[in-house]
Amino acid sequence: MAEISALPEKLYYSIGEVAEYLQVNASLIRYWEKEFPGIKPRKNKKGNRNFTKEDIVYLQNIHHLVKNKGMTLDGAKKYLKINHSSDEKLPDTLQMLENLRGFLVKLRQDL
Repeated sequence: MAEISALPEKLYYSIGEVAEYLQVNASLIRYWEKEFPGIKPRKNKKGNRNFTKEDIVYLQNIHHLVKNKGMTLDGAKKYLKINHSSDEKLPDTLQMLENLRGFLVKLRQDL
């Protein structure tokens, strides 16, 4: 998955563009839209979904939790509800490991 800045600069993105960016099927995005209340794309008169960058970041977070971390949808819902707002990007794995290492080094020094 590319960095969000790799997307062209515009206000709204079609479901096809979002699906291609996340490397998933459009049907999965529609399913996640039903399951996660934080996903609320605008719809035009024809019913086509238009996603903002904030929507895409929220979908990225869901994708990371479900596909990379192996969480269930219920687990991802609870995690996002408790720990993150829809416009906040999840920390990357390297940063989490560095934080864990720092904690363990400090713990060892205290013992």
